Amino acid sequence: MVSAPSTTSVPYGGSTGSAAVAGSTASGATLRTDDGQLSGQAGASHAKAANEEGATGEASSNGFDARQAALNHRTEENNYNYGVDEHNCYSKFLVNYCLDKARDRMRAVQAGIRKEQLALDEEQRTARAQQRDQQAALQRAQDEANAPQRAAQDASNQQQYEDKQHQHQLDQAQRAAEAPQRAANEQSYQQKEQQHALDQAQRGVSPSQAAANQQAYDQKQANFQTQLEQAREQGAQKAQERVEKQQSFQRKQETAAQHEQDVATRQKQAADKAQQKQQQQLQQQQQLEQQQKQQQQEQ
Repeated sequence: MVSAPSTTSVPYGGSTGSAAVAGSTASGATLRTDDGQLSGQAGASHAKAANEEGATGEASSNGFDARQAALNHRTEENNYNYGVDEHNCYSKFLVNYCLDKARDRMRAVQAGIRKEQLALDEEQRTARAQQRDQQAALQRAQDEANAPQRAAQDASNQQQYEDKQHQHQLDQAQRAAEAPQRAANEQSYQQKEQQHALDQAQRGVSPSQAAANQQAYDQKQANFQTQLEQAREQGAQKAQERVEKQQSFQRKQETAAQHEQDVATRQKQAADKAQQKQQQQLQQQQQLEQQQKQQQQEQ
């Protein structure tokens, strides 16, 4: 008793048998010649697989999985039929003749399955290439659609940077213009303090009171100097922060420009690869067609 094999591989036979056997197996049916046994099981199964393949192809846009499953099923069935034929041949008188005929039938069916498998593989490669091309086209379209927005954002960033630089220059000019006034105010303050000390001396302020007044004056001067130093340090710190922000913005601008250049480079490389892939696929298809023509001529 020969059991049906479970393998799903697609073997390839080197011999195609006679023209009569090849013509008979083109429709997917397995024949029994002069060995006295004619089985309709293989033909019915092949027809069923073909019908299932056609139905699945109509229900799906490509139907690659269903077609592959049908080819696998036909391969398993061909192997099973060959096992049955081989088993039955050992009960015949002309064993070797029967085995040769069974082997020819099996190889003829193998050749047909192999031809359909190559066609299916080529269609799958073409579909994948088309899908990649569509995705690349969609990505390019998206990049092109986003280009005005990126350009507007870059222009806005540049305008904001220029506005900050202009405001910084205005602030510096204003501080420079106010410097003489601040110096004049400081000199006036010193003169008032000196006049106050003279007035106290004329009013006969005691030395202890004058010392206390002087100490209070010195303390006020020290506090004023401390506040002045703090104001200068804060001004220097703010100036340093403005410089750092300007440098950070410049680095971001350079990074954005480099990113755009990298994106353009990758897009060009992807386009070149896609073009090379299409050329390779076209060459492979031409070679496959030539091989098929040669095989047909040989048959």
